[in-house]
Amino acid sequence: MLEVINDFLSGKVLIVLIVGLGTYFTLRSRFVQFRHFGHMFGVFKESIRGQAGQLSSFQALMLSLAGRVGAGNIAGVGIAVTLGGPGAVFWMWVTALVGMSSSFFECTLAQVYKRADGDGLYRGGPAYYIEHGLKLRWMAMVFAVLLLVTYGFAFNGLQSFTVTHSLENAFGLPVQYTGIGLAVLLGLVFIGGIKRIASVSDLLVPVKTLVYIGVTLYVIFTQIELVPGMLVTIVKSAFGLEPAFAGLLGSAIVMGVKRGVFANEAGLGSAPNVAAVAAVKHPAAQGVVQAFSVFLDTFVICTCTALLILLSGFYTPGFEGDGIVLTQNSLAAVVGDWGRIFVSVALSLFVFTCILYNYYLGENALQFLVGRSRAALLGYRGLVLALICWGSMQNLGTVFAFADITMTCLAFVNLVALALLIKVGLRVMGDYDEQRKAGIDQPVFDSAKFADLNLDRDAWPANPAADAPTVTVSHGLAQSHR
Repeated sequence: MLEVINDFLSGKVLIVLIVGLGTYFTLRSRFVQFRHFGHMFGVFKESIRGQAGQLSSFQALMLSLAGRVGAGNIAGVGIAVTLGGPGAVFWMWVTALVGMSSSFFECTLAQVYKRADGDGLYRGGPAYYIEHGLKLRWMAMVFAVLLLVTYGFAFNGLQSFTVTHSLENAFGLPVQYTGIGLAVLLGLVFIGGIKRIASVSDLLVPVKTLVYIGVTLYVIFTQIELVPGMLVTIVKSAFGLEPAFAGLLGSAIVMGVKRGVFANEAGLGSAPNVAAVAAVKHPAAQGVVQAFSVFLDTFVICTCTALLILLSGFYTPGFEGDGIVLTQNSLAAVVGDWGRIFVSVALSLFVFTCILYNYYLGENALQFLVGRSRAALLGYRGLVLALICWGSMQNLGTVFAFADITMTCLAFVNLVALALLIKVGLRVMGDYDEQRKAGIDQPVFDSAKFADLNLDRDAWPANPAADAPTVTVSHGLAQSHR
């Protein structure tokens, strides 16, 4: 029954919501992901500079990439290609393209409605913009509970199962010992709070990402003459024009969109929770940075995995097996047996940082629900570590199906909230665009121009002092999207 419900919700309802509303946000924003594409690289460079005592935009990006760049980029792509053929990759690209606009708005709104937590840091996310933007406390509570159950608990156990069994297959390590070791390492990071989690992510995310991309690019460049033809095959297969994959047209669309959504998480409501912690001068700047992370996740990393599989010669139509095995064997077919070990080690790093990300999402939800309770926080940490040990030794197929259902409900609540708050998002985007047109490289958010919104003045003061010259945005512009 869970599988039937999950197939309907995540395989049909979620796809329509993500693609449909992502397209709507793209049109309403006048293609914000295209207009600001070149600007994304400049904002990314600027994000590395943080403010003393605050988490930088770069740290928030690394923390969100810790979750986005995970098992979905290895196993998820393998599953998409196995069940949907090469055409699934094209539909992953389409999903990411419209998802970039969804990510822009959800992360911008998370910044707009963030709250200072009293320790010089910030908290925010969908629960916060639902409560303070829509003034629907009950809806915000529902979202927070779904976030806590899905990411804080269920997905952490599943990630533990994935990495311990991968290490067992590659090195013969007993799962119970690797599970305990994983829990100890994670516990040492957890006790340091968000700052330590961000610091570890700063170190591991660039390393795991660059090394993985480097190895896959090596495989791609050794067969560079085949790449143009493979890209043509991907596009033709996406529309059923490649004879070998013509029968997979429906599966290509479903698997491409579904695996794309789960890989980049755009619109699911998870990334805004970490996007809100950054200290930035304007909410839209963080939206631009987070849209860039969707591009990096899908167009770069997922594409590298897909080309690795398709160019290796190991994959053939009708392949049966899980995504990890397909990726491992594809790399091994080109570089030798060490390729299987590399994929296992890469997966371990991906999962480790992903658990850190999941843990923080749960912690953020818990604080929203019960406030700053030290007893609740310690209990949460203990339960997460226990689930990691337990999950390493269990087959959690039923839990996984349940978590997929709760995550789809999570996305539904978030996307409805985004649609209802789109006018606020457009106003903030308009303020950012107007300042950039006036020649200001780093626009500054003045909360006095948004006095009608329920903002935290500690997070967003009125008439803030800025390093760059300010610009007056006409009241007519602020009202133009109302």
